Amino acid sequence: MEQKHHYIGLTDAQVIESRKQHGENILTPPKKESLWVQFLEKFTDPIIIILLVALVLSIGVSCYEFFSGHGDRGLAVFLEPAGILIAVLLATVVGFCFELSANKKFEVLNKVNDDTLVKVIRNGNICQITKKEIVVGDIVILETGEEVPADGELLEAVSLQINESTLTGEPVIKKTTNPADFKKDATYPSNHALKGTTVADGHGIMQVLKVGDASEYGKVYEGAQIDSSVETPLNQQLNRLADMITKASYAIASLIIIGRLITYFMGLETFDWITFGGYFLQTVMIAVTVIVVAVPEGLPMSVTLSLALSMKRMLSTNNLVRKMHACETMGATTVICTDKTGTLTQNQMKIYETQFYGSEGITDVIKEGIAVNSTAYLDFSDAAKVKALGNPTEGALLLWLHDNNINYLPLREDAEVVEQLTFSTERKYMATIVNSPLLNKRILYVKGAPEIVLDLCKTVPIAKEEVHKQLLEYQNKAMRTLAFAYQIIEDDKSYINEGKLQNVDLTFLGIVAISDPVRTEVPEAVTICLNAGINVKIVTGDTPGTAKEIGRQIGLWEQNEDESHHLTGTEFATMSDELLLDRILDMKILSRARPMDKQRLVQLLQSKNQVVAVTGDGTNDAPALNVAQVGLSMGDGTSVAKEASDITILDNSFSSISRAVMWGRSLYQNIQRFILFQMTINVAACLIVLIGAFLGTESPLTVTQMLWVNLIMDTFAALALASLPPNEKVMNNKPRKTTDYIINKPMGKGILGVGIAFVIILFGLLQYFKHADITSLTQFNFFDFLRSFFDFSSGGKLSSEELSLFFTIFVMLQFWNMFNAKAFMSGRSAFAMLGKCRGFLAIAVVILFGQWLIVTIGGEMFNVVPLKLSDWGIIIGATSLVFWIGEVMRIFKRV
Repeated sequence: MEQKHHYIGLTDAQVIESRKQHGENILTPPKKESLWVQFLEKFTDPIIIILLVALVLSIGVSCYEFFSGHGDRGLAVFLEPAGILIAVLLATVVGFCFELSANKKFEVLNKVNDDTLVKVIRNGNICQITKKEIVVGDIVILETGEEVPADGELLEAVSLQINESTLTGEPVIKKTTNPADFKKDATYPSNHALKGTTVADGHGIMQVLKVGDASEYGKVYEGAQIDSSVETPLNQQLNRLADMITKASYAIASLIIIGRLITYFMGLETFDWITFGGYFLQTVMIAVTVIVVAVPEGLPMSVTLSLALSMKRMLSTNNLVRKMHACETMGATTVICTDKTGTLTQNQMKIYETQFYGSEGITDVIKEGIAVNSTAYLDFSDAAKVKALGNPTEGALLLWLHDNNINYLPLREDAEVVEQLTFSTERKYMATIVNSPLLNKRILYVKGAPEIVLDLCKTVPIAKEEVHKQLLEYQNKAMRTLAFAYQIIEDDKSYINEGKLQNVDLTFLGIVAISDPVRTEVPEAVTICLNAGINVKIVTGDTPGTAKEIGRQIGLWEQNEDESHHLTGTEFATMSDELLLDRILDMKILSRARPMDKQRLVQLLQSKNQVVAVTGDGTNDAPALNVAQVGLSMGDGTSVAKEASDITILDNSFSSISRAVMWGRSLYQNIQRFILFQMTINVAACLIVLIGAFLGTESPLTVTQMLWVNLIMDTFAALALASLPPNEKVMNNKPRKTTDYIINKPMGKGILGVGIAFVIILFGLLQYFKHADITSLTQFNFFDFLRSFFDFSSGGKLSSEELSLFFTIFVMLQFWNMFNAKAFMSGRSAFAMLGKCRGFLAIAVVILFGQWLIVTIGGEMFNVVPLKLSDWGIIIGATSLVFWIGEVMRIFKRV
């Protein structure tokens, strides 16, 4: 490298002093919570909290029964609290294990290396040290392809271009030390190089100003670690559901206490404290039983299983979910704030169009001129994805040759370079003189800014006005343009002198338009999101013109779009929150945005009750990724971006985001279906206990039987409903509001209607079994059933056969209702798509087999006896009416 000045750099003593004063060039890693803390966080779920309260109450009642000798069940009284404890542990452990597994995959994906060597000047000598050893005041030598190790001020800049896409989204920024060439609208000063960016072309020398956490990269990294977590929509809705369940169960418990006390005192002739105390204690125990029964033990497990299954299945669609809640939250998303470079575009410059005048096809002059008059290279190590190394614009030209089956390397190696002028921001062109083996002559090749190259040419095949017209068309599409010219040298004149061309008689070859093309799947994916009621906003550090053009290409920005829908970072920063709150919902593009602008935008949108997902691949996106309800990073994004995100899109495809929304919405529907299923059971169980409390009858369902229904069967049902495939029709709906209850009106009607219907059937059976002594349902008499319904006289005790029949009928009613839950909100028959629901059918068979097994061999533990085959046939056939009635109702709704 040719130095214009002699730099001494820091001495060893100054290095030590600088490190003491300004710290090391490392980023302080975020404090990671211990595994115990991560596990205990699972117990903050609102439904889990209700279960824990129910567990305490259940333990209290069980202890009273055991130590007072009330009842004769012995240690069996502790089965109910044990069952609730198992439900809590299952729900928390499954969720914890799935997130732990996802984080391990993520850590492998996200390794960072701070031991890269960089060249610095210390003690008057050029030496190499690791990146983390850099200190403030160091003189660092920057060369093409190297990553800038710290923030610094440029002392020298020779044709220096830096890729700032990780911080601003712009792939190439021209850097200079000449104040006259400074760009006033640049995101960062034109004479500064920033940590984490890469030298795309040229070389320079800088003096380090900031290291580690104090650098711009460090500030963004720190912003990405701030705990700014926002409560997810599902958690908000489950909180409201937990609150509703708590109030309802307490209300029913209070009604039982008040009602039984009124009943007690109404028929009282003489008052006895001992008798009253026993009666009151029994009343309180019944009330506590109602509270325990009202709690949906299977719900946390259901939600966890649904999220866990979605995590696993979304990975197969290239969505690596790190935080379980993100699966569902994507379905509630109302706004997607997306980065441009690398997310909407390919982050690789490519030739959009070529206009070579006066020649057909790719002539020898064109291909040799592109190959030799360049400093870029191609990396062929991955034949499926050839990459450009060096200047992205020059790399795009070489890729164009490659796409046309022309290998640049033999052309470059065979042509002897006589003299060369590399590209500089001052000249705005590059020139190379070679001895051409293709033409057997000495040729001067020139490429650069079209207006400069055109002025150097004496021979132009078409009118210059036509060229300018074509250039204007490309520039209006925010594309970069390059012009090409050549001259056959047949004399010994000097054509390059003091860094400039002279004595030239160039022939104009033509122009090319270069762009960072939009990913092919993005326009369709954006359309899907817009049709789904999701607002898409482009937030980029790039120029307004480029941002608008990309917006136009993806269908977001109309030709005559209102300019108020666009803001620059400077305008955004100077506006108050009050002014922005009036504009941000309509705003479509924020250009020249700095990292903290993106974070502020997300927080303002959230204050407008929007559920925000942020996509990005750069370090500049990290603070916004962290603060959003869902952060989506790209698989080839920076480590800081991925660390701040909830989901990593492994294939870098925006279409994966629209698929994640579909998964989230379908998952929410599956959770609603399970709530419909389980709350129907709970309503029926609560009402049976309530009726029994006033009629003085004990519940015909034992604790172990209720554990089978509430824990094991519900877990299988949760698996069955969670295994339902995603429904693409959900993308035709608008996003749900954060204020919506998870139990909507149709669900509420279904839960109460079906629950009360089940109670009527079960109460009728209970009354019938009390007044009729039967051992098989073949003895069932419908008229006796109707007569016994209103016979409140004290009947006989239920036999083991009758209890087994009652228990099986109760379970089978729920079994068939599971099929109704499957079809809920689908607008289709429960038979629809059964071929794609093999998991659902398999689990339904398991539940049926499990019920048969328990009744057949459960014995005293479940208080059952084996049933006859005829009884099984009658029960399955009769209870299936629940399903068939549901089918008829769905047909009428579709008509």
